[in-house]
Amino acid sequence: MSTAVQHAPLVSPDDYLAEEDLSESKHEYLNGMVYAMAGGTKRHSALAVNVLGTLHGRLRGHRCRPYNSDLLLRVRAGDDLRFYYPDAMIHCGSEIDEARVIDDPTVVFEVLSESTARTDTGEKRMAYLTIPTLEAYVLVDSEQREVTVWRQRDGQWAPEVFTTPDSRIEFATAGCGLTVGEIYAGTGL
Repeated sequence: MSTAVQHAPLVSPDDYLAEEDLSESKHEYLNGMVYAMAGGTKRHSALAVNVLGTLHGRLRGHRCRPYNSDLLLRVRAGDDLRFYYPDAMIHCGSEIDEARVIDDPTVVFEVLSESTARTDTGEKRMAYLTIPTLEAYVLVDSEQREVTVWRQRDGQWAPEVFTTPDSRIEFATAGCGLTVGEIYAGTGL
């Protein structure tokens, strides 16, 4: 005898956004399914702050701005709709002060941890690389000093790996860059 499997009802994007406004914790959305986000470590937070702090200083007064993980990124590809909270983003589009969702980032950063690495390097990477405005997807490893940058070359997305402190990662659209040393400063890596 088979047992019926009960599935939670799918959540509409509007209901998700309304609930997210009221929630004390963050959730990501994948085509009607809502997933709670886990907290991070001090090193994870330090790496994200290093990225944001460096970018904030470099982009002050420019049209592009860095944003932290409080802002949602909406990824649409056909019927596929997802909302994520990347660790950091650079946005060079029009500024709307009350916007809580970005559709057109220039660069997306994720700090890898044991619990997120599979999702960040797989599912999220595949989703992010469908964003037409995306110049680079940056993965910052929290276990070793290694930054992987996905960029388009000859119409294909390909990774570049940076490990030495003086390696500089440039973002042409934003007109700025940062070094591996700046990303990992004070983290013990």
